[in-house]
Formats: sequence, C-alpha cells, structure tokens
Amino acid sequence: MIDYFYLGIYKLFAILLRIFPDNIVRMMMKGLAKTAYGLSAKHRTIIDKNLELAFVSSLSKSQKQNIGIAAFMNLIDTVFGIVKRDGLAKAEVIKKVSFEGEENIKQYQAEGKKFILVTGHFGNWELLSQAIAIKFDMTLVGVGRQLDSKIMDALLKKNREQFNVEMVYKKGAMKGCIKAINEGKTVGILTDQAIRKNQSIEVDFFGKKATHTPLASILSRKFDLDLIPAYISTEDYEHYTVKIYEPIKSIKTDNQEEDLAILTQQQADIMESVIKKQPKQWFWMHKRWK
Repeated sequence: MIDYFYLGIYKLFAILLRIFPDNIVRMMMKGLAKTAYGLSAKHRTIIDKNLELAFVSSLSKSQKQNIGIAAFMNLIDTVFGIVKRDGLAKAEVIKKVSFEGEENIKQYQAEGKKFILVTGHFGNWELLSQAIAIKFDMTLVGVGRQLDSKIMDALLKKNREQFNVEMVYKKGAMKGCIKAINEGKTVGILTDQAIRKNQSIEVDFFGKKATHTPLASILSRKFDLDLIPAYISTEDYEHYTVKIYEPIKSIKTDNQEEDLAILTQQQADIMESVIKKQPKQWFWMHKRWK
C-alpha cells in the first residue's frame, strides 16, 4: 500500500513541476529546503558536526546554516530533477549543462581506452551521470542502493535507463561492475559515503581519518583502468556545470595494499579540494566521519 502512496506523490509532483514556471519551482525548493533544515534537528546536528570537523571553527553560525540549507536544496533539486526529466529528449536534458575538461574523456575515447568515473554526492549527482552518458554517448553503470519501494525503484531504473544509465546495487556491486567492464561499459562510482571499517580503506579527509570505499581502486588496479573524477555544480539551479578533472592513473606494483591506499587517497584528495571550493554543493547530511 505504501508503494502506491509514494507513486501518488511522484505523480503529483510530476504534474506540479510541469504546471509551474521554473522560477516558482525554485522558490518552492528554497522554501522546502529551509523547512527541512529547520524541522530536522537530527540532520542539523550531523551537518554542524561535519562542518566543524572539516573547517575547524572557521565558519560562523550563519555560514553553517546557509551551507546546511543549501545541502537540502541540492537534495531536493536532485529528486525534482529525476521527476522533471522523465520522458524528456536527451538534447533537452543537457540543454543547460556546460562541460569543462571534456578533453579528459574525449582523449580516452579517441584512443579506445576505457576508464572508471569517480564522483560524489555533490550538486545534482543524478543529472551528472545522465549528462555524461548523453554528452559522450556511452553506457554508464552506476552503483547505488536499491530503494525500499519496489515500485519507485522500478520507476527510477526506467528513468535512468532512458538516458544510457544503468544501475547495479551495492549488494553484489563488485560482480556487477566487473560484468559491466567486461561488456565494454563505463562504471561510475560515488565514493563519499562512510562505510564499515572492515570493508573500507582509511584515508585522510580534511585532516581527519575517514573510511573510504576501495571499489574504484580495486577495479582500477585489476583492469588497469584510470580513474576520471567528475563533479557537477550550479549557482542558480537552472544552469549546471560538469567539471571533468585530469585522470588518476592506475597503479599496479607488487604491493597491492599500498597501491590501493595510494589510489584511494588520491580520490579523497580531489573530492576534498572540490568541496573546499564549493562547500554548499556537498551533501553534508552524511555521517562522513565516525
């Protein structure tokens, strides 16, 4: 029964997002973000603790609040974007998306070389995967959590796949990624969630120890695939910029543990630098440090 409730909410928002002009939708998003931040004491606490750990008392209370509201705004924009893009033509999806550093991908394509895309919950991360898949005419396979609602999970899967994006679930992610690579597809991995210590590699992140998924590093070393970081951001929630960074070169020496540690730390370093430049774009509600 709850599945159909979620489906009803989805359809309601689909109608509202098509009826209202974009500027009204953005006002609504801002109102929802402020309300969510104000009502969720739990998430405010997590956000404040994360910001304190990352920036060590250099932010004022109002700055923390602005970043916290922006984190909710990005989440709402990501969810609304999934609804709004349902049924759109590919050209419409990337109409207001610009790309920086696209040569970093085009060079690999020109040479017939595969790579792994690494990113995080930054900006509108759902739009990022679809925009890259469309722009570079590739099938991008992402790793994500299966939604509790089977109806909504099937709807999300259908939405993603119309734009050349496929999903493998976290449970069995390694097997799914290997299969995708063997099929000549590009794997994309969100690397910024804290995970269990026995499943992770420890990295320095904002000067603190944090757990980091080794999945991208393991696949990079196993298949000799470089890692290309890419992140999406926006200033106005209308126009978006995808920035593609220089690749992290694959490493394979006789010391597997050290190879994986180096590759994983490099991923953490680029993410830290991206967040420092645009802290309002990151999903600060994660319990990143434990």
